[in-house]
Amino acid sequence: MARPREFDETAVLEAAIQCFWQKGFEATSMRDLIDCMGITSASVYNAFGDKRALYRRALAHYLESSFGERVRRLESTLPARQAIEQFFAEVIGRSVADAQHRGCLMVNSALEAVPGAPEAQGVIDDFLARAEAFFRRNVEAGQADGSIACALPAQDLGRLLLSVLLGVRVLARANAGREVLEGAARPVLAMLGVGTAESKKL
Repeated sequence: MARPREFDETAVLEAAIQCFWQKGFEATSMRDLIDCMGITSASVYNAFGDKRALYRRALAHYLESSFGERVRRLESTLPARQAIEQFFAEVIGRSVADAQHRGCLMVNSALEAVPGAPEAQGVIDDFLARAEAFFRRNVEAGQADGSIACALPAQDLGRLLLSVLLGVRVLARANAGREVLEGAARPVLAMLGVGTAESKKL
């Protein structure tokens, strides 16, 4: 009979996320990960596999606990136009509050483009597809209820919003302040149509 694990798998996985987020995939060693996770090397390999497998698990967990949670919460509580605006407001707020200017782990990973790690690339592709789909769904719903202008196709606006999101995240990592980040998002939100109170805060 297999012995039960003597550690909180979610907690050690989140510790690995912090390590990868701080240093990036290539610069993070297994020794770094073992020290951050606080478990033995045997436990790391038994539970998660090698560094590439652990990286994929870390990215997948981050995707669900960060982006996934935000999308589910906003789409279940806000009208479409406001969901888009609040999404950007929260991203900018978290970026400004991060004293280490780490940006977004998913975007950082996409930029790092780890060679020979198709597992990680699959998670990154999933994030990009889900982010674009979130924007497209809400643009379509906003165009249907009249809160978003119909001058441009929902698919085009969804891709434009995705591009702005990636740009905001890269700027945040470069230590851009709130004014710069809000200035990057404000014009594209204005393109959606009649502004709401939330969009006017950006």
